[in-house]
Amino acid sequence: MDHWRKSVGAFWAAFLPPTFWLVAFFLAPLSLIWLFSFGVKSGITDIDIVWTFQQYARALEPLYLGIFGKSIWMATITTAICLIVAFPVAIGIVFAPPKARMWLLLLVILPFWTNLLIRTYALIAVLRTRGHVNFTLEWIWDKADWALVLVGLGDLHLLGQKFEPLQMLYNNTAVIIGLVYVALPFMVLPLYAALDRLDRSYIEASLDLGAGHIRTFWSIVTPLALPGIASGIVITFIPTLGSYLTPDLLGGTDSQMIANVIERQFKSANDWPFGAALSFLLMYATFFGLALRAVLVRRESMGGRP
Repeated sequence: MDHWRKSVGAFWAAFLPPTFWLVAFFLAPLSLIWLFSFGVKSGITDIDIVWTFQQYARALEPLYLGIFGKSIWMATITTAICLIVAFPVAIGIVFAPPKARMWLLLLVILPFWTNLLIRTYALIAVLRTRGHVNFTLEWIWDKADWALVLVGLGDLHLLGQKFEPLQMLYNNTAVIIGLVYVALPFMVLPLYAALDRLDRSYIEASLDLGAGHIRTFWSIVTPLALPGIASGIVITFIPTLGSYLTPDLLGGTDSQMIANVIERQFKSANDWPFGAALSFLLMYATFFGLALRAVLVRRESMGGRP
């Protein structure tokens, strides 16, 4: 602190550029959109700020509440799948040899080196009707059908007359697969950070005292990994809830999430006040979730005392 007091010029030189950037390119645009949420559309491009809650009331109509609910449900399912898949992956990385651990972490962060749009189109190539998944299933079907013919059961057509490709694109399942594919590294990394700090003597003591591996996992590993689990849930759920590109490319007409509705209001519908209200309702819900987590963490750190 004394060093900064003696070097006032250096302090302001380090403080002003990022502050200006934050205010000019984040807070100012965000404040403008917030003002739009209290306005009404008065022309093709004109907006009158009349300080009305009309847009928020419209956003609370059953149609949009249903889309909000569906977005929360899909984000919840995605987060749960990511947690189930990421936990054993993080444990495997933590207990891997040091040389292998570096390469495993590299594989986890490797998707960040590729643009999300390219990764999504690659997933389309995997899931489409004539994609890699259906090609593999068709190959298995051909081999199984050949085996049935070989044993004299080919005329029964137990597998059907011909292979029918699975419709894996443009539905809710495709959207969830895409969201898990995108969000999984965000769950693995905080879990790895929490498990890497784990005192392994607790695990050894639990096993020496007769507890099995499953009980040790639930009674020792999971409670000690709770900070990483909470962080992973937050940084996975929030981006997933506001995801736009994945449901737009992989989903069908009934797979749209709230971010897609917001995008249409700002672009095709040209209704910026309503799009702003939807955006800030989504932001308010996010802030509420973060505040609730902070309260729970504080109560846990205080030993559950009110």
